[in-house]
Amino acid sequence: MTELAWIENALTSARPQAMGALLRYFRDLDRAEEAFQEACLRALKTWPLKGPPRDPAAWLIFVGRNAALDSVRRDRRNTALPPEDRISDLEDAETDIAERLDDAHYRDDILRLMFVCCHPDLPATQQVALALRIVSGLSVREVASAFLVNERAMEQRITRAKRRVAEANIPFAAPDAVERSARLGAVAAMIYLVFNEGYSASGGDETVRASLCDEAIRLCRLLLRLFPAEPEIMGLLALMLLQHARSPARTDPEGKAVLLEDQDRTLWKMANIDEGLALVDKALRHRQPGAYQVQAAIAALHSRARTAADTDWQEIDLLYQMLEHLTPSPVITLNRSVAVSKTKGPEAALKLIAPLADRLSGYFYFHGVQGAYLSEIGRMAEAREAFNRAIALARTPAEASHIREHLDRLSQRVSAD
Repeated sequence: MTELAWIENALTSARPQAMGALLRYFRDLDRAEEAFQEACLRALKTWPLKGPPRDPAAWLIFVGRNAALDSVRRDRRNTALPPEDRISDLEDAETDIAERLDDAHYRDDILRLMFVCCHPDLPATQQVALALRIVSGLSVREVASAFLVNERAMEQRITRAKRRVAEANIPFAAPDAVERSARLGAVAAMIYLVFNEGYSASGGDETVRASLCDEAIRLCRLLLRLFPAEPEIMGLLALMLLQHARSPARTDPEGKAVLLEDQDRTLWKMANIDEGLALVDKALRHRQPGAYQVQAAIAALHSRARTAADTDWQEIDLLYQMLEHLTPSPVITLNRSVAVSKTKGPEAALKLIAPLADRLSGYFYFHGVQGAYLSEIGRMAEAREAFNRAIALARTPAEASHIREHLDRLSQRVSAD
């Protein structure tokens, strides 16, 4: 890992703790975010020269707080900006603050930050968008991609959310038990969107951005610590663990995407799988089924199959039908079509997804899946058209490369015929 890559990972990991503490200090989202950004800039300048601090979060909190206070003083013209060496030489100060900030302190700050962003005074779409931007630092483009909207619309949505938080005088304090329960769904949705952004990597060239996936799992562990008997949070954590367990097998040595059925399952992370399976079983014993638990149960069936041929597609189809009932979505139906193709054939799968064409016209996976089904039943010209549309919508080189392989195989079959 390069030096800059290490620093980027450290800043991403420390962001929730640092932002939570800075928000507690300043009670202002914009000022907290500006303070964190200033601290990151100074980290990029200082860490390569002096080495990494023992506690990056404590370092960023200390530097960000001082930078914001300096800004306030300059605005008020009370005192001049301190010399740079007083700000950058932080060995003693960083050690002191690191000793005073323990895990419990961090946990309270992070949970406070998550629940402030997901306050019920905000519309649900603004809650999750604001949390993705503030808590985990996703770019506007990444957040827009998660919501399938353009960047300008997302920028406006986040700005409105910040303004609403400021105008409503939302208290920057940990909510009580009743309020936490009311906001739990929005917080869980935010965490899963962070995970999905890392898993799909629409914001970069990598197929898997492990730091975002790890961050989402860490945040969910904190949430489960607060709600230890909540089966949906167990289900969410299990789902992410089981999906993330496949990460080492999702790309080949050349960086090309590898489908689930073609993955080398010996590369899967068994520790993640064991923990995820245990959580699924524990959650389902509560007999309070929810969307995350059902998705985790589907992931568990894939994880328990020693080979792709051992997969229980009938049970997966039933679980997707349950999921369609709980949270109707064209994407869920598209995913279910894979199970239908395995149990009833590609023609039945094509019939299932045909009504989704308008709603998923801009969705890469719809055209890729459609092309695969058309190819299986010999409708080559239509398959080629679907694959070409998928390439045009691909978000990463790995996605585009995968579809080009389908097109190459398609051309070979046509030539052979």
